[in-house]
Amino acid sequence: MTTASKPRIVVLGAGFGGLELTTLLSEALGDSIDVTLIDKGDAFVFGFSKLDVMFGHREPESVRLPYSHYAKPGVRLLKRTITGIDPERRRVTTDDGVFDADYLVVALGAEYDFNATPGLSGTTEFYSVPGAERLRGVLPTFTGGKALIGVCGAPYKCPPAPSECALMLHDYLVKRGVREACEITLVLPLGTPVPPSPETSRALMAAFAERNIDFVGGRRVASIDNDRNVATLDDGREMPFDLFLGVPKHRVPPVVLESGMSENGWIPVNPRTLETKYENVYAVGDGANTGTPKAGVFAEGAARAVASALIARLRESGDVVPYNGFGTCYIEFGAGRIGKVEVDFFSGPTPTGNYYEPSVDLRKDKEFFGSSRRARWFGLG
Repeated sequence: MTTASKPRIVVLGAGFGGLELTTLLSEALGDSIDVTLIDKGDAFVFGFSKLDVMFGHREPESVRLPYSHYAKPGVRLLKRTITGIDPERRRVTTDDGVFDADYLVVALGAEYDFNATPGLSGTTEFYSVPGAERLRGVLPTFTGGKALIGVCGAPYKCPPAPSECALMLHDYLVKRGVREACEITLVLPLGTPVPPSPETSRALMAAFAERNIDFVGGRRVASIDNDRNVATLDDGREMPFDLFLGVPKHRVPPVVLESGMSENGWIPVNPRTLETKYENVYAVGDGANTGTPKAGVFAEGAARAVASALIARLRESGDVVPYNGFGTCYIEFGAGRIGKVEVDFFSGPTPTGNYYEPSVDLRKDKEFFGSSRRARWFGLG
């Protein structure tokens, strides 16, 4: 079969969703399809690695998984900057070429809207790789005062991450012998740390209380005055700080906004099939409004659903497996212990969660989560 006669599948974004989707398509269909995976970056980084980089547990270069290691039959991964998306025509324009698709999958994730929070661009945040690297250099200079971990809007990636940051910061300051001279406050737009799992939230709140970490729930950071080192919350309350660790407001990338695909900052989809309102156009991952958290494991689940639909259609046989809204998240509780929560969003009338107590043994599970994907996607041990 010539390339011209092969079904053309264009996937935008080589994050969890894009990597898993294209891997599944390659495994099932191999060279019988023409899959183009486009990303502006040159490496993949697990979200949880940013905390490891920030606190000095890992070197920045060691957490990068170069896309040059990604090689799958039927798939080409191209480094391009996407400048336009026409969902009606399933046409993608980049800084180096135009790509037409029979099936288009948008998996560009969420980006950070620094302009949505006045003053945020003038301070520090830990959700981007450059931000985590910058804080890695700042943290050793913090020897006393108020540390404020502030989330600027919801939804945001990996809901437990701000809580993990607070607990890991406590350990970091204890190890340096300066914890008694420091205060730690976490400001979260959610009423509890992990709303779908009350048991997980209670465990985190107990961990905060044990470590004298103040939790301010149901509030977001609305603006930052960097001259005064003061964050103003959405209720008008002012919170002074000596160290700010921010989580920017999230939204889809500007190129998605300009495409007309999004509504209220996100791409509406059928939550079980990931279909958009455009024919043969899907959206998976953080940019899709599925009703599930914005986290890699949920992007993977959505990718599996889209893969099953495309494989069944191209083979003209087989079952289509809908997205089940299930995911497992690992949570750093400090002192080397990892907790785990399994969340199910679609089986019942409301989301449910199963919580597993923190333990050193669960660290092996988290490490396997990373190593299995490094091997599966990049062929790395």
